[in-house]
Amino acid sequence: MPYLVKLIVSALLIVLASEIAKRSSLLGALLASVPLVSVLAMVWLYLETRDAERIAAFAQDVFWLVLPSLALFLVLPWLLRAGVQFFAALGLGLVLTALAYAGTLALLRRFGAP
Repeated sequence: MPYLVKLIVSALLIVLASEIAKRSSLLGALLASVPLVSVLAMVWLYLETRDAERIAAFAQDVFWLVLPSLALFLVLPWLLRAGVQFFAALGLGLVLTALAYAGTLALLRRFGAP
């Protein structure tokens, strides 16, 4: 599939979510909470490979890595409401999320999960 089509469709969905969030944070959050990146990646992967097993493995890996990503959505609002500037709060949230990813990957390796 041409990269330009992927880029345009993906960018339009991100812009749509941010524009909707300007009018309604709840509706913007609803659109953003749908795993659009994962769904698009699976669609693009399927259209290019037709490999159901590869998509199944990808979906399972995404499941395990969504869990540590939730750290950002817990710490960011807390930091912002505590008066931390946006980019500092975002940076701290991303660092915490990276640490959560590292911990999750270590656990997955230790216990032989995907």
